[in-house]
Amino acid sequence: MGHNADMALQLVETFPVGMLGCNCSIVADAESGEAILVDPGDEPDRVLAALERNHLKAVALVHTHAHLDHIGVSALLSRLTGAEVFLHRGDVPLYENLEKQAALFGFELEAPGPVHRFLEHGDEVRCGSGSLSVLHTPGHTPGSVCFRLSGERPVLFSGDTLFRRSIGRTDLWGGSLPQIVGSIKERLFALPGDLMVLPGHGESTTIAEEARQNPFVGESAAKLR
Repeated sequence: MGHNADMALQLVETFPVGMLGCNCSIVADAESGEAILVDPGDEPDRVLAALERNHLKAVALVHTHAHLDHIGVSALLSRLTGAEVFLHRGDVPLYENLEKQAALFGFELEAPGPVHRFLEHGDEVRCGSGSLSVLHTPGHTPGSVCFRLSGERPVLFSGDTLFRRSIGRTDLWGGSLPQIVGSIKERLFALPGDLMVLPGHGESTTIAEEARQNPFVGESAAKLR
């Protein structure tokens, strides 16, 4: 078999962080020891301990969107690890208002650090000899994206766009129900059915399961209306 670059990247671990239980994931290239952190929103000590335990160096902090539970400690982690911050430009207004977001919940967070690279649909985030593919899926927020990990054990990190039997809320700033439904049906349901979906909160699922059973966007949704 020839060398497949995508096989170099694998999901190392996922764990919920913070009060809102945001799923933080570590994707790494074992050969180089480089890692991408997906939505490292809180509990920086725990995130750093996971990197150390797995002998990994973070090179990128990627964010599915800019709500505080997904970006809360990015500035700190970027400083401590030297990893660059990646975000879609559509969420810059949310990102820049991180301190205000925190104040609404009654606590303080430091201002976010610089965004080193703005993501666009179709981009690749490199790590070692592999990469994560970017899918722009607006609706929960204008700049919401999902990240697709290819290879032997493929995963879609769906952020707060698609959940197990649910979809992201659209009643917050910049949210749009028609947009999120379109994003899911056109971009996510076009992916392979057996693709594992790891949402921003809660349990994993698959594309096929949600296409059939999701009460908001699945086949059963039309029957309920």
